[in-house]
Amino acid sequence: VMTALFENPAKASVEDTRPVTASALSTSSATRSMRMTSLTNRINEMARMLNTSAISKVINRVGLYCEEFLNENVQPAAGFHVAAKRPLGRRQQVLVIYTRQPRHYPKARSQLTILDEMYAPGIERRSARHRIRGVDYHVSEWGDAERPLLVLLHGFLDTGSSFQFLVDELAGGWFVIAPDWRGFGESKCSRESYWFPDYIADLDALLGIYSPNDPVRLVGHSMGANVAGLYAGIMPERVAAFVNIEGFGLPESDPQNAPAHYRRWITESRDVKPYAPYRNFEDLAARIGKRSPGMSPDKAQFVARLWAAQLDDGKVALRADPAHRLPNAVQYRRAEAKACWEKITAPVLVVKGADSDFYSRAREHAGPDEIHSFAAAESVDIPDAGHMVHFEQPAALAAAIEAFLIGQDGFVS
Repeated sequence: VMTALFENPAKASVEDTRPVTASALSTSSATRSMRMTSLTNRINEMARMLNTSAISKVINRVGLYCEEFLNENVQPAAGFHVAAKRPLGRRQQVLVIYTRQPRHYPKARSQLTILDEMYAPGIERRSARHRIRGVDYHVSEWGDAERPLLVLLHGFLDTGSSFQFLVDELAGGWFVIAPDWRGFGESKCSRESYWFPDYIADLDALLGIYSPNDPVRLVGHSMGANVAGLYAGIMPERVAAFVNIEGFGLPESDPQNAPAHYRRWITESRDVKPYAPYRNFEDLAARIGKRSPGMSPDKAQFVARLWAAQLDDGKVALRADPAHRLPNAVQYRRAEAKACWEKITAPVLVVKGADSDFYSRAREHAGPDEIHSFAAAESVDIPDAGHMVHFEQPAALAAAIEAFLIGQDGFVS
């Protein structure tokens, strides 16, 4: 039986909530470990989230246990009561939540309901930390580090960990990494302003850690694709292939707007407003689902707990530095971006969500062939997907990415 993850949430440390390994989920010895990958990964994800979940914040002195019972006898630890239990998969495997106070039973039961309804990862995610250019960077990792490297770069207000659905659909044996950009997710960073070139330099430093000698395969979504596109032109020798998912740049700026733009940046910097909190994770999940209607509810619940942390009052706040809300002091210069794109030498795949308006809007402020100036880029439309293609159609996206990468000489996973 797994011992309680939380004896006292108020005094819990990061070590108290380290991910549970499969060998820990046994009744008598390591030889009786759980063989259910989805169950193990689900428990691991819940263990990661406990520091900020309703379990640790709302229920006083709660323990999360996973037990494989040979009968219906549930024996809690001394001083605890069984608040709720739910069968999970084969045989007598049961997830049990214990509490000290009967009045917390409803909350405990609601947590099991949320757990039951949340997406169960197919491939276990690991967390790595690297000090990159003064920022404590968080990087999600999947797969064997000896396998071919695939780098996934998230968009604005997203996190690297939300590529889980895409990773689960990849057929090849990849070593996948996905950083949380500075000031997003678990890459906590407090700045008065954020400068786009920092993301490019951060990416270069990250690749120096994971692939110091060999060029890499970059997959970027939205803002992440814009970072990757610039980098692929600035450092073409470091990029072997580039998949651009919905990252088409911004309209060209007017120099005459510079005085007003700088003024806006200065005035808004005086009082940076925080992101408005959500009432609970369910409200955030509903918002995520509304913006990505092709996304299933279990995935929306999963992403909500990656994107946000629970506050002391029970509300949840996005894991993003409020300074990201500020306009960039320097206006976007599309001509400079295009100059970088034209220096790309790696093969490029442009991916568009068939239901997204990002590409059509980009065509309005770009030349007819500008998007495809990426070294004679290939292009694919993903049906039934909006801008968040990796949320709504991860299987189709994975198939398109792998068909492209494996089709390149030397890229066989």
